[in-house]
Amino acid sequence: MSANELSALLWKERELLELLQFKLEEEQLLLVSGKSRWIGMATREVESILERVHAAGLARSVEAASVAAAWGLPDDAPLADIAAQAPRGPWTDILAAHLTALREITGEIATLREANEQYLRAAYRSTQETLATLDDERPGYDRTGTGAQTRVGARIIDTNL
Repeated sequence: MSANELSALLWKERELLELLQFKLEEEQLLLVSGKSRWIGMATREVESILERVHAAGLARSVEAASVAAAWGLPDDAPLADIAAQAPRGPWTDILAAHLTALREITGEIATLREANEQYLRAAYRSTQETLATLDDERPGYDRTGTGAQTRVGARIIDTNL
């Protein structure tokens, strides 16, 4: 277990977060364009990537705990503390750069997720309003076969005619 392995895991996590950001932007484009047919598929892709991000985060946490212990920090030390406690050399800058990039991308993801939720809420409201205005009791026909001017309640179909 080393800082090099931790850095590799941080790169992997960053790549997954960028993929998540892309998929959220893709989902947003579908929402804005009204292409609701593909929303379910886009959402499943986002969920799949979230599972991968979660697994990568767990792997990174295990490696970070090992590096933290090796550098004299508690196992649950945050990445900022690990970067600050890094031995002389490039690790302070490398880990700090990872931390900055992770903070930026997670902020962008949070903004995208919030916007997508607003689009989904608006679409849901619009659908509910449209359904509420539909008249599911349309005028039927009277016994002579002429279009009824008033609404017809129960309908009987006589097949003996």
